[in-house]
Amino acid sequence: QVQLVESGGGLVQAGGSLRLSCAASGSIFSIRSMGWYRQAPGKQRELVASIASGTSTNYADSVKGRFTISRDNRKNTMYLQMNSLKPEDTAVYYCYADIVRVAIPRGNDYWGQGTQVTVSS
Repeated sequence: QVQLVESGGGLVQAGGSLRLSCAASGSIFSIRSMGWYRQAPGKQRELVASIASGTSTNYADSVKGRFTISRDNRKNTMYLQMNSLKPEDTAVYYCYADIVRVAIPRGNDYWGQGTQVTVSS
């Protein structure tokens, strides 16, 4: 089995910063795309940022210029550096990964448990 473990969430004042991490482990052959999603109360889950196995990245318009997604393929770990945080960034942040497992020739979707990010005004 494959597991995604998230860390780095917490409480921060507006204008502050947080760095989220997502580490994948298990019978991994390769990790294709990865991304961060978030869901606030009463709202749909939305894509915050994504990154392919190479260098291609994508950001939601609301976080462009403030958030930076990156990954370390040797460590099977993804990061989200969040700067200039705003109260509207408050949400549960989820890690996603498209992972090909050893001996199984297809990709599968995996999700982390989610980590709470709260930005106070």
